[in-house]
Amino acid sequence: MLTHELLRARDADSRRLLVVLHGLGDSMDGYRWMPGELGLPWLNYLLVNAPDDYFGGYSWYDIYGDAAPGVARSRRLLTKLLDNLPPQGFECAQIALFGFSQGCLIGLETGLRYPRRLAGLIGVSGYIQDVAALLQELSPVAREQRILMTHGRQDPLIPIEPVRKQAELLRQAGLNLTWREFDKPHTIAGEEELAVIREFLEGSFRASVPA
Repeated sequence: MLTHELLRARDADSRRLLVVLHGLGDSMDGYRWMPGELGLPWLNYLLVNAPDDYFGGYSWYDIYGDAAPGVARSRRLLTKLLDNLPPQGFECAQIALFGFSQGCLIGLETGLRYPRRLAGLIGVSGYIQDVAALLQELSPVAREQRILMTHGRQDPLIPIEPVRKQAELLRQAGLNLTWREFDKPHTIAGEEELAVIREFLEGSFRASVPA
């Protein structure tokens, strides 16, 4: 089970939800700023911790050895978490996934295999583990998903060019993917990038079932 915490929307009647997946060595606490900075009063946030301890934070998969077993396990755990949200009042079409770095990988790899359409998928400063395998295993609704991927041109940890090529392969496969680049390192580029994320969320939830 993944440890998580629900931050309620200011609009108490809203059932729209953003599931937030942090990066390597971080935790859910690293994203408590997000509701205030995005300023979307109708959006609930589910902050999630990765399953493995990592130097005071958490990790979604092993970065030193074979990442595949950890990625597969984290995908299963996130899938189970998503499965448990509709009984709590959050329908899949009203749920978006946000992931940074490792969280980006887990969010995209899980969301594009998930059998039910979500409101949207946001991946920041991350990549796909295996594009060919993912394209073979896309869910029947994957091409209906709205996807936003963003990356920094000065990212020293995950160079942009291979990720840019991955995004193009996904688009060529018919996925509804928006790609945005920023002059930033391995981080979120302040209000400039938040504005893009905010606009994407507003459009995604407008396109989904009314809250």
